[in-house]
Amino acid sequence: MNIMNINIKEKIREYRRVLRISRKPGKEEFLTSTKICALGIVLIGIVGFLIFLIAVLVPNLLGLPGV
Repeated sequence: MNIMNINIKEKIREYRRVLRISRKPGKEEFLTSTKICALGIVLIGIVGFLIFLIAVLVPNLLGLPGV
């Protein structure tokens, strides 16, 4: 029980420290982060779509029942 209280207090101290040193991003930094996130989402979508196409096309080419 005592160890749990120490861990909670330590975590709260860590969170407060992070909040103290964090800052609001500027417009340029925000736009750069947004572009990178959007690019990642698009790439993951393309990979997923390619996997779907392979799952549909390969069984059809082999004459097996597909998805």
